Amino acid sequence: MKTKIVLSIVAMMFSLMAFAHNTEIKLVTTEAIQSPEGKYGEDSLTCLTNLSLYREYFKQWKGSKYKSGAVEDALIPWRAVYTSCPKASQNMYLDGLKIMNYKYKKAEGEQKEAYIDTIVMIYKQRMEYFPTKKGKSQKGDILGRLGVELFQKDPKRCEEAYGYLKESVSLSQNDASVSSIVFYFRATIKKVKKGHAEETLIVDTYDELMTLIEVNIEANKDDAKKLARWENAKGNVEKTFEPYATCDVLVGIYDKKFNESPEDIELLHKITKILKKKKCTSSPLFFGATQKLYELEPTPKAAMLMGKMLIEKENYVEAAKYMEEAVSMIDDEKEKSEILSDLGKIYYKLNQFIKARTYARKALALNSADGMSYILMGDMYAASASKCGGNELTDKVAYWAAIDKYIQAKNAEPELKELANKRIATYSKYFPSQETIFFHDLKVGDSYKVECWINETTKVRAAK
Repeated sequence: MKTKIVLSIVAMMFSLMAFAHNTEIKLVTTEAIQSPEGKYGEDSLTCLTNLSLYREYFKQWKGSKYKSGAVEDALIPWRAVYTSCPKASQNMYLDGLKIMNYKYKKAEGEQKEAYIDTIVMIYKQRMEYFPTKKGKSQKGDILGRLGVELFQKDPKRCEEAYGYLKESVSLSQNDASVSSIVFYFRATIKKVKKGHAEETLIVDTYDELMTLIEVNIEANKDDAKKLARWENAKGNVEKTFEPYATCDVLVGIYDKKFNESPEDIELLHKITKILKKKKCTSSPLFFGATQKLYELEPTPKAAMLMGKMLIEKENYVEAAKYMEEAVSMIDDEKEKSEILSDLGKIYYKLNQFIKARTYARKALALNSADGMSYILMGDMYAASASKCGGNELTDKVAYWAAIDKYIQAKNAEPELKELANKRIATYSKYFPSQETIFFHDLKVGDSYKVECWINETTKVRAAK
């Protein structure tokens, strides 16, 4: 078989030589023949010969499911193409990686390290000669693949892998691959554990990557396969971050930095953002950073954070002022919905139920998945039951309306299912009896208008 291949290549060489001066048949350009910078290097005929040889042997190896010895025959002509005419083919680099990974798996000790070096060089040379694909830069993608492979193969070169992955994500941004993001975060953790960076790097990188992941989750909502991959990436990064995600650890990481630079606005944004995200808003650090941020930069977001801080302190009157200020100026619908929801909770605490419900409804108008606003309305209806009644029936009808809201809450936000079901179980016990319903000329399933401030239409239900 090998003899036939060589004879075929020799025949091809003679054909190329015979037509070298034919102006109509241009297998290689004049520039390519004369210039070492051309696609096929200085010696284009030798390059094409080696290119054909390695491809044929590689094809045989691939056909054997990468088990035959043809890989050894492919190696020498592949290396000749790689060193003499690096612009000849981008696939040459992909094939080279397969060959070198095969050799790496078979190697032992120092030989493995040598093959890792070769793999790194292949990635770098591909990036040098093929920096774009279809007119778009692929440097970020190549660096990501290189970083992932190096991280997996050689733990001693973790710092180097970190550099490639960091640059990959920086270049690619929202187009960064799932694997690049996941391994970039793992490399960050290792870098910190080895004492090469402070723990704040972990939190900052987590924040950066979660932003990219959320963008991709939102962008791929209609593609189940891609969405699953990005959801998996989110879970992976969250799990890796878990040891650093407790309030005590986060406060410990940032407390010293805050005391050293209390007027560093970028730092204040980082502290308030991560502590809010991880529900550490009752910590003194959150209070101090929030107050300082509002003092230095009284933006709507800073006002919102002040409101949250004051909610934690149960200073609802002052919290309302900051939240009202924030909601009047903020444009982002997601953030506006969150503020409106918080205003609903504030006015609930202040026993201003009508105002609280108004804000809860406004929040839901912007975000129909805000299950907590339904929970809030249900709690207010339940709390109003006896106040909105006058007899054994009307004292209890508000519970029907409350249950409706709890059902809506778990449908809107499945994560609230357990909470909603507990409330449903609690307040269902207070439904009127069958006898009471019958006495008031009603039957189970009838439509019923709950009066008082509630003014909701619900269905008649009996206690079980």
